[in-house]
Amino acid sequence: MLNSSSHGSRVLYFPFSRMEMLPGLFILQVLCLVNAYPNGAPTGACEDMLPRHMGILPQSSPAPYTLLSNMRTYRPGTPITVTIMGPAYRGVLLEARTLGGLYALGCWMFPPPDTKLLQCAGHPNRAVTHANTNLKGNSTAYLWMPPDITSPVYFIATVAQQRTVFWVDVRSTILTRG
Repeated sequence: MLNSSSHGSRVLYFPFSRMEMLPGLFILQVLCLVNAYPNGAPTGACEDMLPRHMGILPQSSPAPYTLLSNMRTYRPGTPITVTIMGPAYRGVLLEARTLGGLYALGCWMFPPPDTKLLQCAGHPNRAVTHANTNLKGNSTAYLWMPPDITSPVYFIATVAQQRTVFWVDVRSTILTRG
C-alpha cells in the first residue's frame, strides 16, 4: 500500500510486520527448493546416484524397472544399446561401471529426446540424465561406447516415476569383454 504524508513524500506501508512475514517467506523458499532438478541430475549425483530431492527417500520396494542391453559382452569401439524396461518414468540417471567401481566410465552418445549427457568426475558424457520431466518409456534407447578395459561392466540407474517416487541402484546383468 502507498500512503502520502502531509509533506508530500510517499511512504510504503505493508499490513504485516517482518516477523509475521517470516513463515511465509520460509514456505516460499522451501517450495523453490522442493522442485529438485527437473532439468537433470547435478554432476554431484554421479557417484552416489542419489537425487537431491530434499527430504525424499528412495523407494524400499523392488524397482519395477529392468536395465536391458543388446549385448552380453562388450568390445571397445562397438556401441551397446541400453533400455530401461518398466512403467513410464520422468527422471533418470544412467551410468556404466566396473564391478566394485564407484565412477562412471565409457562414453554415452546421441542422447534420446528429453534426455541429455552429463559430465561426471570431470569427464564429459559419462552419464545420461533427464532434460525435463516429460515421460520416457520402454522405447527410449540409450547408446554407450565402451572404453578399452578388460574388467566386467554393468549399467546402473536411478529411475524416478515422479519427484517423490524413485528407485536407486537399478542394475543390469554383467557384461564381460568379448
